[in-house]
Amino acid sequence: MDRRPRSFYVLAAVFGLFVLFLYGPILTIGILSFQGPQGGLTFPMNGVSLHWFRDLFQEQAVGDIWGAFRRSFGLGLMVMVTTVVISVMAGLAFRKRFAGSGVLFYAAITSLVIPSILISLGVGLIFNQLGLKIHWATSGFGAQLTWTLPFGLLIMFAVFNRFDRSYEEAARDQGASAWQTIRHVVLPIIAPSLIGVALFGFTLSYDEFARTLLTAGSYNTLPLEIFGMTTNVTTPVIYALGTLTTAFSFAVIALCLLGVWIVSRRRARLGSDAGKGV
Repeated sequence: MDRRPRSFYVLAAVFGLFVLFLYGPILTIGILSFQGPQGGLTFPMNGVSLHWFRDLFQEQAVGDIWGAFRRSFGLGLMVMVTTVVISVMAGLAFRKRFAGSGVLFYAAITSLVIPSILISLGVGLIFNQLGLKIHWATSGFGAQLTWTLPFGLLIMFAVFNRFDRSYEEAARDQGASAWQTIRHVVLPIIAPSLIGVALFGFTLSYDEFARTLLTAGSYNTLPLEIFGMTTNVTTPVIYALGTLTTAFSFAVIALCLLGVWIVSRRRARLGSDAGKGV
């Protein structure tokens, strides 16, 4: 058996440090959130308990944690649905070249390279100039779409660029209308990608801070609430909140991955049944 070269171990060590850099802060917060009632914000830990998780569900002297969570969750769902619908429609539209398609494409993804705080400031100024109220469900919603839509568009463009149109042609040969073809052929085939776009839309919205900073109005979303708590809360309850929100994010990702797996299994089973029927 050939021995691995020294470079393998060097690169493995670099990769290990990289993973530690990514997940070390999350692990640290998770550990500190399990401190005892007399615990502080730093190591060494003072006891081990679930005290701060229980305290998190009590009325807090500072902030509105659960109200902020509900707003972030609702906003995330709004952004997710809008991102999926518009991305699919744009993906279908851009399969054919049309006048101004190139300009429209670059205009759609330009917001990815503009500093987030400038987007937030610009959206807030527009709402002020139009005499509209700045609110997390309106101006905040619009600002976050400038972040999620480009990702959804890029994913859908890539999906439709390698989409086999023979499936659509076969459906039309069988007498299916354009809507029936999209509903019964196109959407089931691209379903895993739709779940991926939905995941991007929700998680990017749920965690977004800079684009919401100047567009949320009087009511904070969860990232803004946590940022405000860092200047007022001096107990591990903030770590307990961070642990729960991180667990919630991972649960959403796991749910989406489960959805992709179920859809893939269903497609494979339908393909197998169709093959047996031939």
